[in-house]
Amino acid sequence: MNSTKLSQILVSSFALSGFLLGTLPNVVLADGNPGLVIFSGVDERKNILDYHLDFGGEPGGWDRYRLYIPGKKLSEGATKFYVTYPDYYKGKFKTDSIEVRIDDEPLPLRAVNWDKESRIIEIELENALTATTDVEIVMSNVKNPTFGGTFYFTCQAMAAGSVPVRLYLGTWILTIDR
Repeated sequence: MNSTKLSQILVSSFALSGFLLGTLPNVVLADGNPGLVIFSGVDERKNILDYHLDFGGEPGGWDRYRLYIPGKKLSEGATKFYVTYPDYYKGKFKTDSIEVRIDDEPLPLRAVNWDKESRIIEIELENALTATTDVEIVMSNVKNPTFGGTFYFTCQAMAAGSVPVRLYLGTWILTIDR
């Protein structure tokens, strides 16, 4: 192999590896999964809920939040879900783009109400959920806040039993990249 051919191969290899290494951080940053939580003030073993941001959680961008609730948290079933968020979260929700899903199938909803002043989204189900059912709350067309940060979204449910009581299910610790 002559030296010209070898130098062309080396230059091509360096260019390709530089491109791949240059794009790797963007791919990693686009991941919208929760990271490792060390100090949150929330009991990690019991109360931190899993979530996924479909479009990476870019500040000021449009996103889809997938908020998971494991079946073991719904020991009493549910007729309503309440999602609250902190006062410094300045994102926007579209109530007609909010769903509750089981096995990726949307459930019929009676109503979705967003009380902006109280910072709570109330999702009322058409039919009560049975206990120990894995649930996913999907919020599509969410406008992320302009400034990123860490936001504690809490979840409560109205029990489906004979005594309607509001139960704390856990907290999603959402991170919008800065």
